[in-house]
Amino acid sequence: MSAVAWTAAASLAAWLWLLVGQGFFWRTDLRLPPRRDPGRWPSVAVVVPARDEAAVLPDSLPSLLAQEYPGRAEVFLVDDGSADGTGELARRLAERYGGLPLTVTSPGEPPAGWTGKLWAVRHGIGLARAREPEYLLLTDADIAHAADSLRELVAAAETGGYDLVSQMARLRVAGTWERLVVPAFVYFFAKLYPFRWIAREGGRTAAAAGGCVLLRAEAAGRARVPDAIRHAVIDDVALAKAVKRAGGHIWLGLAERVDSVRPYPRLADLWRMVARSAYSQLRHNPALLAGTVAGLVVVYLVPPAALAAGLATGHGAAALLGGLGWLVMTVTFVPMVRYYRQPLWLALTLPVSGLLYLLMTVDSAVRHHRGRGAAWKGRTYARPGAADAAPGTCPEAAPDSRA
Repeated sequence: MSAVAWTAAASLAAWLWLLVGQGFFWRTDLRLPPRRDPGRWPSVAVVVPARDEAAVLPDSLPSLLAQEYPGRAEVFLVDDGSADGTGELARRLAERYGGLPLTVTSPGEPPAGWTGKLWAVRHGIGLARAREPEYLLLTDADIAHAADSLRELVAAAETGGYDLVSQMARLRVAGTWERLVVPAFVYFFAKLYPFRWIAREGGRTAAAAGGCVLLRAEAAGRARVPDAIRHAVIDDVALAKAVKRAGGHIWLGLAERVDSVRPYPRLADLWRMVARSAYSQLRHNPALLAGTVAGLVVVYLVPPAALAAGLATGHGAAALLGGLGWLVMTVTFVPMVRYYRQPLWLALTLPVSGLLYLLMTVDSAVRHHRGRGAAWKGRTYARPGAADAAPGTCPEAAPDSRA
């Protein structure tokens, strides 16, 4: 066989292994675990870090205030230095819609060693602990919850004895670029952190989705959260790992009625979202970057390239092996495409998505080596070891892993 055929064979072998050997990551049927109403509903504090979120807050905050929860619950929105009136808008929304009690506060700029979001979370948790809640719901300002979301999360945690229950919110998919990038983002996340492995007690796999994390307050204290992960740019996975290391039992699955309302209409918006932290997942290691790029090429780009080359040159083996690899790839992507309610033909575009993520990852490394680190909403988190961060920045230490 030709070199192209042998490479296509290697890619096909990789896909056959991924199909059955990676925790059936491609299945999308893992939703909230079996649950029943507890005899007593524990108290909950909802902590919402928010920085310049005035555009999305009217579509998200009212859904939190309207939670139909039988126990005691209140919301703490932490305005992390917003310049668009986020805090004042939150107060107006609470006056208009009523519902759960809302406290709006601001922690000031984060000190060195803290990311802005985790500094805000720390401030919110500190205020909440004065009320001695039994659970903390950590949710982002762009996440809209169904009216029974909190009730269902608490019931799942109480029934299953979980210390952390997280749902991956359904992200917005409307424009062309969102269709190409967003379903693939969740698909790649599930491949890195198979949901079925996460729930195994004693297992090493740990991850959460930062948009919706219900955390037992006692487990948060045992894991020293958020102080133990104060430098993490990829804070959701770092949080889950900290809880699991401290002996916690965690669960992660896909959401049905927890949705992100944040739009990403341009490729540049999605690019920034991924590139800001992709190199952190690789621990800022050039060797891991090279291996990742090679792996993405072999797994996602070789099958269609081998099919095209084989058809063009008459090499049947290359065309057959490339076509089979692309077929298996497409089959594994179909459930995620259906979950996002997209046309099935979109599953054929996974190689394009893989190429985009390859370029985003390389760009993330380039930004890091140029000293720009991870940048988000006006703050830059410099590369590890950077001395004397500039005003408004804080040094980033490599997080445990990445979504």
